Order: sequence, then structure tokens, then C-alpha cells
Amino acid sequence: MTTSPSRCRWAGHDPLMCAYHDTDWGVPERDGRALWEKLMLDGFQAGLAWITVLRKREAFRAAFAGFDPEQVARFDEADIARLMGNAGIIRSRAKIESTIGGARAVLAMRDAGLDFATYCWSFTDGKVLIGDGAKLVTQSPLSAQIAADLKSRGFKFVGPTIVYAWMQAVGIVNDHETTCFRRAELGG
Repeated sequence: MTTSPSRCRWAGHDPLMCAYHDTDWGVPERDGRALWEKLMLDGFQAGLAWITVLRKREAFRAAFAGFDPEQVARFDEADIARLMGNAGIIRSRAKIESTIGGARAVLAMRDAGLDFATYCWSFTDGKVLIGDGAKLVTQSPLSAQIAADLKSRGFKFVGPTIVYAWMQAVGIVNDHETTCFRRAELGG
């Protein structure tokens, strides 16, 4: 009899969630484009379950030009109308506009000489923080600080809870549960 590894409880038994947990969630991401994509997807999750976004991830990538900030920053009203008609994604005008604004904010940072990946990891001096692993955390003083800074740069849908979920997803904080096999694999 084969037993599955001990995972974080949130992964449940859905094969897509388990695969996401096992290969993606909590792995330190150092690519600026991927960091921005995951931040935008976490914004789309607001008020919904992550599995909803995860099931639509490829449709989001297609709809938002592979989350290339250069392309998304040029989206206009016709693109917004196209996206609002796309049943493959979450059709929230505010979240769509937030993603376009987020692309513009990333480019403004770049134009000011600030690489998005360097910026994201600057809050921890490039190091992965190790979470408690025994209790559910949904935000932290650091996620509140990052959220405030992102908002000051023009980002939306980046409150402390969304930012903390993003920090977990991109491996800025290793919050795998203490009994999860990925915690030790990722240095916790």
C-alpha cells in the first residue's frame, strides 16, 4: 500500500492542489515577472478559494499575455472589455484594472532603477523567513509593511492578508506545517 506524504492540511486531496503544494507553493521565487504574476493572481483570489484561481491559472496567463508587464501595461478599454467577456478568468473589472495598474507600477519601478525581484526580497535581505509551522497565520507586521509600500506605489488588492498569502506562495516565508514533508525540503 502506498501512502501519500504528509502535506499541509490546506492541500487536501485535490490532485491539482496537491501538485501545486508539492512543486510550487513555498518555493523561493526570484524572477520578477513570476513574482508579479503570483501577486496579481493572489489579488484575483480575494474573496474566493485558491482552487478557483488555480483551475483558471492557464487561462489567466493566456488572457494577460503571459503576465508580461510590458504588454499588460498597454491594455486599454478594449482589452478590459475582452477580459470581462472571458469566462476562463475571474471577471472582476476592479481586479482586471488592478492587474493593468500593477503592470504599470512594475514598469515605473523599473524605470526608476528598481528591479521588482530585488524589491520583493529586499524586505528580508534576500533570506527566506521560517514561519511557526504549527499555527495558521494570515498576516504579519511585515506583510502589512509590504502592503503599505505596494499601495504607495500604485498597486491595488494588496492588503496584508493577500500579501502574506503571496509571501507564502513565493517562498519569502516558509510556512509549510511542521509535519509537512516540504518544510524540511525547503529549509525549515
